[in-house]
Amino acid sequence: MRYIALCFTTILLIVIFFLHIQNVPTKTTIKYFPPDESITFQTAFTKLQLLMEKDQDSYTIEWRSYSETDEPTYLRQDISLLYVDGLLKGVKSEWQEEVSRIELDTTLYGEDSSHYQAISYHHAEVHHPEDKIKSVQKMSHDELYVIDSTNTPLESFKTPTNDTQTEWQHALNHTKTQQLHYHWQQLINHFQLASSDFLFVPLSKLYQYETSPFPTLTQDQTAKVIGQLWEGLYANYILPFNQADPSSKSLIPLILVDKEGTHLRVLFQDHNGKMQQLIQRYSFPSNS
Repeated sequence: MRYIALCFTTILLIVIFFLHIQNVPTKTTIKYFPPDESITFQTAFTKLQLLMEKDQDSYTIEWRSYSETDEPTYLRQDISLLYVDGLLKGVKSEWQEEVSRIELDTTLYGEDSSHYQAISYHHAEVHHPEDKIKSVQKMSHDELYVIDSTNTPLESFKTPTNDTQTEWQHALNHTKTQQLHYHWQQLINHFQLASSDFLFVPLSKLYQYETSPFPTLTQDQTAKVIGQLWEGLYANYILPFNQADPSSKSLIPLILVDKEGTHLRVLFQDHNGKMQQLIQRYSFPSNS
């Protein structure tokens, strides 16, 4: 009897151990679950701000992301990406258990006149009784133009308020757009895709689709696709760059949304310089 009891206790401990392992959150995943209507983000924002001139050749930028749910959740995760003139400048991410808020705050040095763009994904995993898991999500963004010219004082703006700022905005956008369009066309040609089949969405503009649905999809369906998209981006794009040198010459990924509403593709160049394609297929019941 003692032997049977010992075996039973050992088996029970093993089962408890594996159940515990299954419930331990991991840094290396973001998981989309059906939306939770009982939890909301009270606030979520991303902010870029010119702080000061460091010396004659550089200046300091604050890059901040903040989000807060109306109550603590089982798991909170935030990700923020920063691009400068279309190039990846930095990746920030954090996860915490049983909290309501996450703040990512970094200062960095900049040089020359540039266009800064940041996009953040805010995520909360909510656990209910009977192993029901749901989630809430939110995106935020910001952009900043910095004019660092020998002919004018250092200044920054988000929306031009005078002719000089408008001219700088056009000049910086033109140079960046030319480089991005050339790069994206190389990716499209490499994977032999027909441009006319897709809606083009730069990753830095994905936030616009929180209030505007993808072709043939409803807004709720679009939200699900976006949540699953960030799940794939985190594993296949964000983590590799976060673990490598973020200064590698990677331009803003291009999301190609199929106009027939069957799938999307993400095209980008990884930290090793290799062209990559992520494919996300989706379908919905006719009454969804």
